[in-house]
Amino acid sequence: MRELVVIDGVAIEGSLLTRKFCCNLLKCKGACCSLPGGRGAPLQDEEIEEIRSALPEVLPLLSLEKRRAIDTSGFFEGVQGDYATTCIDDKDCVFVFREKGIVKCALEKAFNDGKTEFRKPISCHLYPVRVNRFGPRTGTGRADSTKDDVLRYHEISECRPAVEKGEAENIGVVEFLKPALARRYGEVWYNKLESYSNLMPVPAGNDSRRGSGRSDDK
Repeated sequence: MRELVVIDGVAIEGSLLTRKFCCNLLKCKGACCSLPGGRGAPLQDEEIEEIRSALPEVLPLLSLEKRRAIDTSGFFEGVQGDYATTCIDDKDCVFVFREKGIVKCALEKAFNDGKTEFRKPISCHLYPVRVNRFGPRTGTGRADSTKDDVLRYHEISECRPAVEKGEAENIGVVEFLKPALARRYGEVWYNKLESYSNLMPVPAGNDSRRGSGRSDDK
């Protein structure tokens, strides 16, 4: 097992603290939202109702095919504690739409347009970090839903442009994911993680600790 750093009950794969990453949509085309595999984005139990409430603003952004799929089969599958968005043809998340050849999220567009209060599933917001658990979830409320989380880097070839951009601009994955990590664990927790990250040795070839982190919306 790789080294784990534990901050307030949340375990972080040690390599996350030094990895570089910054989404490059012009090159990856949003590939992470349409990977083959048959299952969509993992969902927290409480996100089901949040997405349901956002649907009136989200559905008009989707193709007829995806609207029909949601009407026929719903937008999620699985059981309590193990929900995920549904997929089209074992590939596209049902909330995907395309704009100038780039895969984007209708949930996030509705949020960015000020029409909803739900940005997108936290599993998507945290990508390329995946959340595993040491044990079964002890409840479905937000207060205890982060206990025993284990954060690991999910490496796929489609994200190589993001790694290259992160390395070129000296943006770490922790910095890039600040909005998502703070959303999940809170600002206080993120500040602890950032402070710990700043104590880590700087990888060879990097002249400065920090870059100009930002999140490219989909």
